[in-house]
Amino acid sequence: MSESLGSAVPLSTTEPRPAAAQRVLPLRHPGRWIASAIVLVVVAQIVHGLATNPFFQWDRFQYWFLRPTILDGLLITLEVTLCSAVLGLLGGILLALARLSESPVLRAVSWVYIWLFRSVPLIVVLLFLYNFSALYKTLSLGVPFGPAFLTFDESRLATDMVVAVVGLSLNEAAYAAEVVRGGILSVDQGQHEAASALGLPKGYQFTRIVFPQALRSITPNYVNQLIGLIKGTSLVFYVSLLDLFGSVQSMGSTYPGDIVPLLLVATAWYLILTSVVSVVQFYVERYYSRGALRSLPPTPLQKVRTGLRDLRARARKEAAI
Repeated sequence: MSESLGSAVPLSTTEPRPAAAQRVLPLRHPGRWIASAIVLVVVAQIVHGLATNPFFQWDRFQYWFLRPTILDGLLITLEVTLCSAVLGLLGGILLALARLSESPVLRAVSWVYIWLFRSVPLIVVLLFLYNFSALYKTLSLGVPFGPAFLTFDESRLATDMVVAVVGLSLNEAAYAAEVVRGGILSVDQGQHEAASALGLPKGYQFTRIVFPQALRSITPNYVNQLIGLIKGTSLVFYVSLLDLFGSVQSMGSTYPGDIVPLLLVATAWYLILTSVVSVVQFYVERYYSRGALRSLPPTPLQKVRTGLRDLRARARKEAAI
């Protein structure tokens, strides 16, 4: 009986496939593909319009891009940016420490300074300094409210470069102060208490313990300010300093038919400068992330190598199946 039943049961013709031959199909996202296709079409249209529209005059763009006049203006932009960034950061550190000081006078003065220069437009500050000689023809050093030992002619001292650097530095220090103060406040209070418990001097606590940890928070915010400073240097044209934008404006007045390619030249150089600063920002942030993260974020080159390695591994897996 058992043999007859066994013979009556047909063998299954669809046996389960081995586990190695089974494939897991990924979840499909049609909406993501549709959105990506729309974005690619829009980007392609923009690129096509930029490449084919004769109004942009790309041949004139190529002519002006490395002209000595443009490069001289670019050099002035770099000089003004570098000097203003350094002086602005130093001033911001001093103002931030004054705001965190226990002295009410220092706190009040630093607060008023920050409030004033964050409220007044940068162009107003530059124009005011440019006409400063009308208010004070001479500057002197000596006893307060007493005799002067040294006297300077303000018109000779305040050159166009000095006016631009001083104006940008004064404005930058007000914003940098809040960036630095926010970074210092982001450091855990236990770090301050531990440093004080060890009996370390205040200066040593700040330079070796507090400030290095605060830089993790200061760096991205201040680099954002630095990018704004690079673009803000275009305003020094109004104090008769021919920076990159000033050179473009000057050449545009002389060659009115090349205004658009000249503006594109300025745009390209500003993009290059801000891109370089962004790359430096990445590596500075990565450097100060040591000890705070379990693993450092990969560099762009490491991301490319990892992507190629994963692609080769996926290709081998597909070939084996």
